[in-house]
Amino acid sequence: MIYELYYWPEIQGRGEFVRLALEQAGADYVDIARREGDDLPGLMHYLQDGAVPQPPFAPPYLKAGDLLIGQTANILLFLGDRHGLAPSDEAGRLWTHQLQLTIADLVVEVHDTHHPIGSGLYYEDQKPEAKRRAADFLAHRLPKFLGYFEQVLARNPAGDTHLVGDTVTTADLSMFQMIAGLRYAFPKAMARAEKKHPLLVALHDRVAALPRIKAYLESPRRIPFNPMGIFRHYPELNA
Repeated sequence: MIYELYYWPEIQGRGEFVRLALEQAGADYVDIARREGDDLPGLMHYLQDGAVPQPPFAPPYLKAGDLLIGQTANILLFLGDRHGLAPSDEAGRLWTHQLQLTIADLVVEVHDTHHPIGSGLYYEDQKPEAKRRAADFLAHRLPKFLGYFEQVLARNPAGDTHLVGDTVTTADLSMFQMIAGLRYAFPKAMARAEKKHPLLVALHDRVAALPRIKAYLESPRRIPFNPMGIFRHYPELNA
C-alpha cells in the first residue's frame, strides 16, 4: 500500500509527527500537497463539502486504501498498530495513545504562545498577549509537561530508554519532534530546562540516531523549522 499524506506543503506542523512515523516504518507514502504544488488541489479535495461522507476536519489526514483517517493522534494510533510502533497488547496501545494525546495538548500550548488571541490574526496583532502567554508557558506549563514525560521515562518498567516498553513507539518519535521544536522556538529556556530532564534529552538523541530517522532528517523531505509553523522563534518570547 502507498499511503497518501495530506498536509500543508511549507511547514512541519502537526503533519511532521505523521511523517516521522511513516519514515521510521519504512512505509511508501506520498506527501500530496508537496507533490501537487502551490495550488493545493490534492490537499483540499477531501475537505470540500460532499466529497466524502466522513470528512476530516482539517489536515493532517491520511488515506490508507479505503480509509481516510484524520487527527494526528488517531493517525498514529493506526500506524503504530500496523507497523509495530506500538505495543501489541491493548493496555500498551492505550498507554501509547494516552501519551500521544498529552503531546497533542502540549502542541496546542506551544502554538498559543505566539497566537494566544486567534489563529486568524497575525502575530504582530497580538504581540503583547503573546509575550505574557509565552512567559507563563515557560515558567509553569513547560516544566510541568517536561517533568511529566521525564517521570514516564524513569518509571517505565522496561527501562528508561523509551516512553513505552523497550522498543521505539510513535510516542518516542513524537517526543523527539517536541524537543527539537522547543529547542528551535525557545533555545534559552530549553538550555536551562534540559539540565533537569536528561532522560528526555537522551531520548531525543537516540531517536535522531535511528538509521531511518537520521536519513530522513538529512534529506530534503524534512522541511526546516520556519516562522510559519507551530514552533516559531521570536526573540522577544525566548526568555
